[in-house]
Amino acid sequence: MKKIVYLTILICGLISISGYIPNRAEASGSYTAKVYTDSLNVRSEPSRESLIVGGLKNGEIVTVSAEEYGWLRIKSDRVSGWAAGHYMKKVDGNVVIASATVQDDGMQKSSAAARATVLADRLRVRAGAGLDHEILGYLTKGEAVTIIDNREGWVRVQTPDKLLGWVSDRYIAKGETQTAAVSSGKSKSLKGRVIVIDPGHGGDDPGTIGTTYETIEEKLNLSTSFYLEAELRSRGARVLMTRTKNEEKPQLSDRVKISESAGADAFVSIHYNSSEKNTSGILTFYYSNTKDQPLARAIENRLADGIGLKSNGISYGNLHVLRENDTVSALIELGFLSNAKDESIVRGSDYQRKAAKAIANGLEDYFSR
Repeated sequence: MKKIVYLTILICGLISISGYIPNRAEASGSYTAKVYTDSLNVRSEPSRESLIVGGLKNGEIVTVSAEEYGWLRIKSDRVSGWAAGHYMKKVDGNVVIASATVQDDGMQKSSAAARATVLADRLRVRAGAGLDHEILGYLTKGEAVTIIDNREGWVRVQTPDKLLGWVSDRYIAKGETQTAAVSSGKSKSLKGRVIVIDPGHGGDDPGTIGTTYETIEEKLNLSTSFYLEAELRSRGARVLMTRTKNEEKPQLSDRVKISESAGADAFVSIHYNSSEKNTSGILTFYYSNTKDQPLARAIENRLADGIGLKSNGISYGNLHVLRENDTVSALIELGFLSNAKDESIVRGSDYQRKAAKAIANGLEDYFSR
């Protein structure tokens, strides 16, 4: 009798566990997409650790039926499974970006050794082809390296002093005399630029609370970010948001990964400030003098034109989303919620629209340098 009882409990437990499977986000209607990379792994699950069940080639057309954290559930004439979404475009030409970005996932390819030049001011060298691998060291702009292998989106390089590791292929150019710069087109237009907007805080981290109107920073950050998103999209930019709800709280490292995985041209973090002193105005932060300061300066120049609050200039900030980000980045504090006048101004939609327009103008100025 006891054995029967135990067996019944065990079976019920297994049924309960098997039934507790989180639903995947279904795409709002299936659509067709085209592969835009030489070779792309198709996996059994939306994870780089899952079994490879096949591959896709450049130009193949697939049907997409669901999305999950940057992965797309696809089906072709010969294979079905999950593939990294940022290597595909909808047939109308839009880049497919699911609810979040995913690490590069491609088939191993060998190539003859080739010389290349680093384009980024500061480029991380990693132990493997992906953002989740250990950082082995750094390369600086103009350094010459030898390419000894490649995997989609990543190349394995060796430096003259024998540093060996993987770097993003977006930040190097073959040949030793290349002078191109990453995302350095001289057009003033934002058309086609990939901009990541980071509404600070979120979830159980409300940020600062206004002393007069009890304005919650996380909500104000998101509201302003939506105005900025609309302004940038109206100018032709592709925009990614690190969060779109007040309930969401991405880890700081995840905010950076969204930026780097998407190969963004710029990363802008939106915040509001607080101080025990009766401080007022706007402050724009940067981390790297060479990589970030020009963007911070361009944005600050536009914010200083007169949007309702004075600008206090730019300042060095040892902040995670700037420090750990390979993308050109700036963090903007758009006013002090601890100051009654500032708080009353920044709460208004007029101020937030002006701030969004000024930031967009600053981005245009930066890209037209």
